[in-house]
Amino acid sequence: MRRPEFSIRSGPWLLVGAAVTVAAVGGLVMARSDDGAPEAEAMLLELLEDDRALDGSGNNVEDPERGMAFQPFARVAGVGYLDGISEIDAGRPAERYLSNRVFSDTDVDLFSENGISHWGFVWGQFIDHTVSLSESGGDGDDNPINDFGLPGIITMRWDAEDPLEGSPNAQGIGHTFRSSVVEGTGEGTGQPAEQINKLNSYIDAFNVYGGSAERLDWLREGPADGDLANNSAILLTEDGYLPTAAARPGVEIPHMDLPGRLRYDAGPAVVAGDERANENIALTAVHTLFVREHNRIVESLPDTLDEATKFAIARRVIAATEQYITYEEFLPAMGVELGDYSGYDPTVDASISNEFATVGFRAHSQIPDTIEAEIPTDQVTSRLLERLARDGVLVDDMGTALRVVVPHHVAFANPELVSEIGLGNLVAGLARETQQANDEAIDDQLRTILFQIPDPNVDDPSECFSEGNIDACFLKVIDLGGLDVYRSYDHGIASYNDLREAYGLERVASFTDMTGEDTFRLPEGLTIDDPEILEVVSLHDASGNVVTPGGSGDQALPVRAERRTTLAARLAAIFDSVDDVDAFTGMVAEQHVEGTEFGELQLAIWTEQFRTLRDGDRFFHENDPALALILELYGVDHRRTLADVIVANTSLSRSDLAASVFVTDQ
Repeated sequence: MRRPEFSIRSGPWLLVGAAVTVAAVGGLVMARSDDGAPEAEAMLLELLEDDRALDGSGNNVEDPERGMAFQPFARVAGVGYLDGISEIDAGRPAERYLSNRVFSDTDVDLFSENGISHWGFVWGQFIDHTVSLSESGGDGDDNPINDFGLPGIITMRWDAEDPLEGSPNAQGIGHTFRSSVVEGTGEGTGQPAEQINKLNSYIDAFNVYGGSAERLDWLREGPADGDLANNSAILLTEDGYLPTAAARPGVEIPHMDLPGRLRYDAGPAVVAGDERANENIALTAVHTLFVREHNRIVESLPDTLDEATKFAIARRVIAATEQYITYEEFLPAMGVELGDYSGYDPTVDASISNEFATVGFRAHSQIPDTIEAEIPTDQVTSRLLERLARDGVLVDDMGTALRVVVPHHVAFANPELVSEIGLGNLVAGLARETQQANDEAIDDQLRTILFQIPDPNVDDPSECFSEGNIDACFLKVIDLGGLDVYRSYDHGIASYNDLREAYGLERVASFTDMTGEDTFRLPEGLTIDDPEILEVVSLHDASGNVVTPGGSGDQALPVRAERRTTLAARLAAIFDSVDDVDAFTGMVAEQHVEGTEFGELQLAIWTEQFRTLRDGDRFFHENDPALALILELYGVDHRRTLADVIVANTSLSRSDLAASVFVTDQ
């Protein structure tokens, strides 16, 4: 049977309740009505039979592999390899050298000029983990901190004698693997290396359900025996939180990344649709939220429906809800405008581009140094206080609530904290706090000790994360900003100016054109190797007013820092010309387009990719008639804001949250 290319964008279906019998559809047992609305229910069953494949195959009827998992990333621009095949330019600036002069935030926090909440970076990461994951050249079990001499290893260049190096006593710099490439491309083939997207490219709730029947079988209640037909429609949880290996004793769990402390004690690690769900507590929380939402939908459906039908309905709705939140809330808050939707276009390739995955969708400067939440006093126990103190969580008794401040290093690879703090308390905290500015300055914990745990020989690990102690506690420097730059070289991403041209933007002629500043010259007496180049002279709010560091709580947040040197001057001292600047560095250095969180290049990359993800997805929520039928038959509406989802799955009320959780009052 030919799969339909849906054309119904909304449907005024008038359906009534009906008695139900059972029919076999596509090998699954599904409910079908006997009377009342047989045609509508039969139509829904047919649409559910043509459901999203877990691996994304068949979304495009004419080209079934388009957007499918384990396919090459698309490319917008030509490759930027030195030899046009796979060679990385050895003459490029050393990544750590560049990071120390451009990405260092010098412990100064700057915030979103548009008041975007922490949900901006959290939702961005959640969607990123839905649509893209490069396949590593490592085998997935190699330790990216301690194991050397392995094939494909990349060790970034690092100089302990650098005057701007904040960790001169570290034993070296961390490493990573070059990404795997498509067979028949890369060195020795004569064809430019093309990297592999392990995920399918569609916003389809992959992060909830995974991309294989084996993972989904583990995630659903029922026997984990490889047979989805005997599973419940409910997703497995432990007291409402994501399951750990303990939920299925003796059963091998699907692969999950185990960063930081989880590498040495995997017991607390949760299992989810995406292998990266343990990365930080905010990400774990949103995974948990949507598993709860799936189960809430299932439990709202009539008992007359069988488990396969309930599951198919809930999965269809969850994917559509993720799309609705992305396109109706997240993108508008970030300043991305796509124009009106005109329907599914099978000629549009929705595949994730290498430029988007490797450069454009990396906004690591938005990630804060702490995550904050409030726990009502009636939820506070002595055991909780002991746990928070042991982890190094800062606690402030506010009378009616306990305010907790989770430092960056504590929030990483610590999924148990989600249940300790409480899902509702945590997601409400994300909505209250303004995220960091999307600029070139990356928090030093991300830029220096990413995913590490303190040296086991340190007497008091709790003291390791205060200013001045990082160098004494950690064996390696692991620099996320440097990795972002290196990955752009590894994937052969075109240079900054070439990428601008590929996205229809004018090439910039000078460093000041890039940054919007008034000079690209260092002040007299200063060199690029003088630590004073990063000294902050003044801080400014979104209106341009000077902000006093550590001033009163009612003053506006700083969004821009004036330093002894302009960013343009530092870039000019590092690169010979603007044509030599790598895509990531140039992108984050751009002045922002008014009303957005982006410079011109990043805005263009987001706009193009999210347009293709919308227009090239046959199951996009505005194109899928199954959603209108589900609403009319069972009262389940996918058009729910993130606040709606939060309220439905926590003890929070609508008045506890702003109209949009993506924007704060600053």
